[in-house]
Amino acid sequence: MRLIGVGVGPGDPELMTLKGVRALATAGRVFVPVLDPADVGRAEATVRAHAAHERIERLVFALNEREDAGRREHYWDAAGRRVADWLRETGGTAAFATIGDPNVYATFGYLAETVRALVPSVELETVPGITAMQALAAAAGRPLVEGGEELVLLPMARGDLTPLREALDRDATVVVYKGGRHMAAIAEAAAGRGAVVGSHLGLPDEKVQPLDAVDGPLPYLATVLIPAVRERRGGKL
Repeated sequence: MRLIGVGVGPGDPELMTLKGVRALATAGRVFVPVLDPADVGRAEATVRAHAAHERIERLVFALNEREDAGRREHYWDAAGRRVADWLRETGGTAAFATIGDPNVYATFGYLAETVRALVPSVELETVPGITAMQALAAAAGRPLVEGGEELVLLPMARGDLTPLREALDRDATVVVYKGGRHMAAIAEAAAGRGAVVGSHLGLPDEKVQPLDAVDGPLPYLATVLIPAVRERRGGKL
């Protein structure tokens, strides 16, 4: 019995690795996370380009829940039981598709921990995927980091700007995830650094723009790239 967490990238089916495509094509069941069982989520939309639709099964998670831990854990438990039941019944290989990378702020970690508690003999694997920060750097035509620059990745769902300001004071390149509600404050902190923000990365309606041009909140999964100050070519080597 195996459970493989497959990173499917930011949303463009062409930004999947060959190993990830192979895992989706050969798994007996491909589970995908959704907020609503009636909706096709971003992960499923990507998976559909590479896996037979009848092998795809939706698992409901409270993906945008930030306050109610009990509600989050209820869905983790229910999803884990469903995957564990499938593994016990078939003894086969299941894949769980997650946008980005399964080891970077991903639902897979919670699912894997739950399944392992229910089926201790399960083999757990992950297939890395392209992250939103990489997709944004490519779309914006900006190197993510150069030379000896520090790269800081910050989740900002709660809007605490202290870690952001500290990283900028060190002249690090900073990537902000989950900060859609706090764009005005992030833009103020990053003023003068040439920051860019991307929303719906990898999708047909992808939008990349200067952070200081944003007026109002953006989607929860919007990604901000604030580059370190680079005054000359190779200056950070």
